Amino acid sequence: MPRSDSPPSEKNQPDFDKGGGLIPVVVQATRSGAGGGDVLMLAYMNREAYEETLATGQAVYFSRSRGGLWRKGETSGHVQIVKRIRIDCDRDTLLLEVEQVGGAACHEGYKSCFFREIVNDQLHVVEPRRFDPQEVYKNPDP
Repeated sequence: MPRSDSPPSEKNQPDFDKGGGLIPVVVQATRSGAGGGDVLMLAYMNREAYEETLATGQAVYFSRSRGGLWRKGETSGHVQIVKRIRIDCDRDTLLLEVEQVGGAACHEGYKSCFFREIVNDQLHVVEPRRFDPQEVYKNPDP
């Protein structure tokens, strides 16, 4: 992940205040890696998750359901190595380009959390499951 020696300033930092302390993060597989630019998931970060992501080079998010930091892959081993961070024009959304370790970003066992497609008001699974969540998490709903 490219680093800068310039000191952080408000102009090059995410604006966490707009979203009440959280910003959405679109997570995309690196174009050169497996998945070739596929969108893997949407998550949220608070300032602490963002700073830990910068410090470690691994994706850390804020879990709204758990109310705390979520170190991606902590349980499953399917970590995300951050290769690039982009920020949108309003500084209130991030795009992470990651190397997805373990081949699956979704806790339901799929490469992407967007493994279903809506066709004629019906849901269809459009990619193969990569792992059994009950085996990985030892819990039917991680």
